[in-house]
Amino acid sequence: MRFVLTILFTALLGYILGLFLPWWAIAIAAFIVALIWQQRPGKAFISGFLAIFLLWGILAWVADIRNDHILSNRMSELIAGSRMPWVLILASSLIGGLVAGMGALSASVLRPAPRKAA
Repeated sequence: MRFVLTILFTALLGYILGLFLPWWAIAIAAFIVALIWQQRPGKAFISGFLAIFLLWGILAWVADIRNDHILSNRMSELIAGSRMPWVLILASSLIGGLVAGMGALSASVLRPAPRKAA
């Protein structure tokens, strides 16, 4: 349950910060959520990655549909030489996911692990 909550809160905070701050604010959002809800480093990375990967993928897909794939088709022709707009959506989602995953991983490593009772 904590894993799903961290994904939801990271995506929500990443969206809100993205309205007012530069694109790299997603790392701050993932860092804050991972600092509040303690997880093992691997789970923290995956939750941060998935949250922003899904958020940016959905936002890019909606923006692509709204303009009838005009910009993504032209950019994919320019970059890849063929019309594959889904590759641009996947690439931007991967970049965002990696940035957020590293932010969440940094917070989980900085936070001390709970001590076991002797």
